[in-house]
Amino acid sequence: MANGQWFPPDWPDRIRALADGRLTPVTPRRAATVMLLRDTDAGPVVHMLRRRASMAFAGGAYAYPGGGVDPRDDDRLIRWAGPSRAWWADRLGVDEASAQAIVCAAVRETFEETGVLLAGPDDDVVVGDTTGPDWEADRAALVARELSFSAFLDRRGLVLRSDLLGAWARWITPEFEARRYDTWFFVAALPEGQRARNASGEADRTVWIRPAEAAAGYDAGELLMMPPTIATLRSLTACRTAAEALAAAPERDLTPVLARARLVDGEVVLSWPGHDEFTRRIDHERTGRPPASA
Repeated sequence: MANGQWFPPDWPDRIRALADGRLTPVTPRRAATVMLLRDTDAGPVVHMLRRRASMAFAGGAYAYPGGGVDPRDDDRLIRWAGPSRAWWADRLGVDEASAQAIVCAAVRETFEETGVLLAGPDDDVVVGDTTGPDWEADRAALVARELSFSAFLDRRGLVLRSDLLGAWARWITPEFEARRYDTWFFVAALPEGQRARNASGEADRTVWIRPAEAAAGYDAGELLMMPPTIATLRSLTACRTAAEALAAAPERDLTPVLARARLVDGEVVLSWPGHDEFTRRIDHERTGRPPASA
């Protein structure tokens, strides 16, 4: 049975255009996404959202909360708890201003899409219920980009809790894609007293699901996902608790994963180095899902 690997139907044509020199790669935007975990008696579950079928990109695919970095968060001084900006810069492979902005994006996107906020009044406390109308007004302003996350933290007197995040992986959108992102994947545990909800206008469904169960759904072709999503899900299956995942994060390899495409006898062969399960031979007449693995 075919699995649930999703790729844009225009990729084969774009790959050929890149190979022919008719396509110039765009510079990827910095982005962050968060695998939010919650412990259960059966092990940790991860919060996933299903993108609306009407979305131009990855419609119907399951993903995590995430999105692009706001450059307004690069250099504004904010209250910060956990590892220093210098530590995060070294961990993420960027300068300190970029590290702050990437971590801010991870926390902001989680708040925007789930209502969960990894921040508190001091270094040891996380805010509780964030479902009130005042919180919702701020969340909506963040979504509309009327308010930067650094300004939001400053206005509310909050400390960003970078110690509640662990950097897990880094994937870069292929060179032939029109919208490219350099995305850092993080893990985080749902703070006590908070609850996740579907606050994203891009999702028609959200679930808490065990990574192994989600991976099985992908393998059966029941859950559509892009390679970074299923790859990170598989890597979470060995973790018995959310705390265990956070403890494992500092040892994770953050070497960027970038897809490669080549033409073999006129057929597109798409691969992700280090992830052989995603290698595909793509018939340019097909749309939606690719044929069986090469």
